[in-house]
Amino acid sequence: MVLSKQELKEVENTFIGLLKNEIGPLLKSHAGTNLQSYDDKSNGVDLVTALDKKIESIIKSELASKYPKFKFIGEETYVEGVTKITNDPTFIVDPIDGTTNFIHGYPYSCTSLGLAEMGEPVVGAVFNPHLNQLFHASKGNGAFLNGQEIKLTERPLILQKSLVALEGGSERTESSQGNFDKKMGTYKNLLSESGAFVHGFRSVGSAAMNICYVANGMLDAYWEGGCWAWDVCAAWCILRETGGIMIGGNPGEWNIPLDRRCYFAIRSGCEPKDQKQFAEAFWSHVAGKLEY
Repeated sequence: MVLSKQELKEVENTFIGLLKNEIGPLLKSHAGTNLQSYDDKSNGVDLVTALDKKIESIIKSELASKYPKFKFIGEETYVEGVTKITNDPTFIVDPIDGTTNFIHGYPYSCTSLGLAEMGEPVVGAVFNPHLNQLFHASKGNGAFLNGQEIKLTERPLILQKSLVALEGGSERTESSQGNFDKKMGTYKNLLSESGAFVHGFRSVGSAAMNICYVANGMLDAYWEGGCWAWDVCAAWCILRETGGIMIGGNPGEWNIPLDRRCYFAIRSGCEPKDQKQFAEAFWSHVAGKLEY
């Protein structure tokens, strides 16, 4: 099955309706309302609320009723080593991206709804109801923010003059192949006057929001390791529809699968050769290969 542009647009519109009418109000009304009601995941930084599971259940039920033949992968129902992304149309969903933000009432949590086909992101919608920001796109149909098509102004893309999104993440010990130290070393290389000396970095606390902000040109790039497919699928489609690119966080990884877990998003508003040069310049400051 290969979905047409019209069919993809219909899925996009389904996502929009679901997010605006059901999920967004639920997410917004519960943010920061109960700081004590969370369970630990891998550590005290990676938090999950009961609302995650409730929202995912609503999404899965609504989508299954309209698209019963499509597969479904959600953060809360994923089983490592068992759940696989196939070539079939598959919804890939994060009920609450930026869960730590959500717990603390910091207004950068969102719901991310993606559809992949042939292992490629083809529809995406990311809704931050706290700021009323709804990014959405489908393959060949363009990308939009609150219904307005995203068009980036042409401007240079130069590492030293860039604003880059970076995240601390939840893996902060040597038990993760030294990824934490590699990340911190990379950040130091990027920020240092003797290194890349980028303009600065920002940490929104949500992979989906970071990628969307790269898509609309607020950020020049976003580099991260440790994310999952549901964190990036929807926003990846939005990014690509604006002319941005998603490549690997490790040097030389120009083509990556959805579940690579190490990502590097670069904005458009420039020529492909400029994106390539930016990536290579950035990669030269990566302090060791991230492994997941």
